[in-house]
Amino acid sequence: MGIRGLMSFVEDHINEFFTDLKLRDTKIIIDGYALFHRLCFSSNLELRYGGDYDSFTDVVEKFFESLFACKICPYVVLDGGCDISDKKLNTLKDRAREKIQMAHSLSVGGGGYVCPLLIREVFIQVLIKLRVRFVQCFSEADRDIMTLANHWNCPVLSSDSDFCIFDLKSGFCPLNSFQWRNMNTIKGTRDCYIPAKCFSLDALCCHFGNMNKVLLPLFAVLCGNDHVNLPVVETFLSKVCLPLGAPSSKGRRHHRVLGLLNWLSRFVDPTEALDNVLKHLPKKSRGTVKKLLCGSMGEYLQSQGRLQDFFQHGAYSCPDTWNPGLPPWVLAALARGQLSPFISDALVLRRTILHTQVENMQRPNAHRISLPIRQVIYGLLVNTPPHLGNVAWDALPPQPPAFSEVERINKNIKTSIVDAVELPKDHSDLSKLTELSLARRQILLLETLKVKQSILDPIPAALKLPIAVSCYWVQHTEAKAELHHLQALLLGMLMGPLHAMINGPDEEALQGGGAEMLYEELQRVKAQPGLRLDLDTAHVFCQWQCCLQMGLYLNQLLSTPLPEPDLTRKDTRLLY
Repeated sequence: MGIRGLMSFVEDHINEFFTDLKLRDTKIIIDGYALFHRLCFSSNLELRYGGDYDSFTDVVEKFFESLFACKICPYVVLDGGCDISDKKLNTLKDRAREKIQMAHSLSVGGGGYVCPLLIREVFIQVLIKLRVRFVQCFSEADRDIMTLANHWNCPVLSSDSDFCIFDLKSGFCPLNSFQWRNMNTIKGTRDCYIPAKCFSLDALCCHFGNMNKVLLPLFAVLCGNDHVNLPVVETFLSKVCLPLGAPSSKGRRHHRVLGLLNWLSRFVDPTEALDNVLKHLPKKSRGTVKKLLCGSMGEYLQSQGRLQDFFQHGAYSCPDTWNPGLPPWVLAALARGQLSPFISDALVLRRTILHTQVENMQRPNAHRISLPIRQVIYGLLVNTPPHLGNVAWDALPPQPPAFSEVERINKNIKTSIVDAVELPKDHSDLSKLTELSLARRQILLLETLKVKQSILDPIPAALKLPIAVSCYWVQHTEAKAELHHLQALLLGMLMGPLHAMINGPDEEALQGGGAEMLYEELQRVKAQPGLRLDLDTAHVFCQWQCCLQMGLYLNQLLSTPLPEPDLTRKDTRLLY
């Protein structure tokens, strides 16, 4: 979620609303989405060349090593897909437009922040390697994070301003003041700690006349968050005289934050305050607005989910409000991060969002090339019922085999309707997909990628899927891939195996020094400064990443008939 202007407002009052912490010897609940974005954007990574995944891997490893050194036990909680209401769709579309503008800026030499396409998958692979406990929620994670943190009485680490509204027993530590790179030692001991700031909800309420903290969810929805952006709220704000108190230096957003907090502090509880909001609105809209505001305020209440069950027993029940009657194996794979939120959105909403990369905005978006792979994915999902409570599957009317995709067109977005591929009957029951033999699942994957098993037989297991995806990519006329593109791609694939050889225990594999020499040469190429971004080359490799992404998702949906490749040592900058 996120409340407009709130984080910068509270950080302007850092001495009043925050306390200093020496964080060590504790559990901590980490907002995974916020963390991998923070580490990606604050670590001087190269964002123009499609990845820099090996450097990102190093940063993530160092982050968690700092936590381990301070005996901090991290539990990472990741957002899942959208819930059945799809209430954030307009916000997601706005963000998609913003990403297109930033990607365009990066493509022409300007600034901007666009996460590489596979950054989330890389992040999860690093968590698995480091044995960091993590869970993927069934929808947005904020409430589950709050509920788990209060159950364990430990702090939350995030950059989401919604955690300034949640009533957290042990507080909220913003990522931008979490000094994990500057560990200190407690005087006279060898015990390390990480300096951090902890937000105090009580201090905020005290600052505004000891206002009742249960008023803060109403503040959040009136101020504007990812779920509520009603014109009638603007009508209310235009009619009520908000007391600003001391002047703010941050313009209109801070005026709104300051004014609303001062205004709400007059009321005893949300009921009284909400009645005062509604009286400024036309009578005909009051009922609808009240229902929407109350529903949005409920987003700040404790979650039904029990993430502690997952961390203790390996499974937890998804909330009744979300459960669309999916097979147990799908729910388990979603919770373990073995299926992407892309799959969840396709299942629950029949709608997906295709994220823009730093590509050629004058050409069709890079995801077009992987459309046939997505159509097979949709074909496997098409007979799964939409959200209808506990209605039996066989009682549902037939559903049209179509999905909508939000994609880039030039420098804007559009929604396209995509038909699912009709698959053999034994592939169309999602609940029994895992019962298909390995051979049948592998055949479907390889047929989709247009590659024969005999081509993959001599390929090392870890490279089978990337090579299969590359075969699909070079056969696609839209890719316009040439020999030097393929050669660069194969060199890039060597980075992982070379890194493993150099850092592994097998000294015989290093005889002659050839592996080290090649690895160092590839690193030297990567380090060359001032490389000009060729947009046509960039587009070709963006298309390859789209193929790899959807190849990964299809492979996961089929319970990995091919081994999942190690993405953590892929360096796409070498391709350019």
